[in-house]
Amino acid sequence: MLVRTARGEVRMESDIAEKLSGEARKSALARLKGWREVAGRDAITRKFVFKDFNEAFGFMARAALVAEKLDHHPEWSNVYKTVDVTLSTHDAGGLELDVKHAEAMDKLAG
Repeated sequence: MLVRTARGEVRMESDIAEKLSGEARKSALARLKGWREVAGRDAITRKFVFKDFNEAFGFMARAALVAEKLDHHPEWSNVYKTVDVTLSTHDAGGLELDVKHAEAMDKLAG
């Protein structure tokens, strides 16, 4: 069945992210190291610090490929060797895709 997302996009119902709540949310967040909830938002954030700008930018390039594959794009900034990332599943108003994306970013960062 086709449904309209919060952004007005039409997608298959099976492709729409679902909001994590209660124990599922606590469990998912407990698996993520270095990530924390953003006060006042259904979002998570983490600061990645690398050896230098080259490593930080390389991480962002690899993470961008994951973002495209997941169709889930981060809010992020880079200053020299630091990358600040915030993830929010806007379509669901919650953390379902955020956890998948955070786990992938953690693997990329090593």
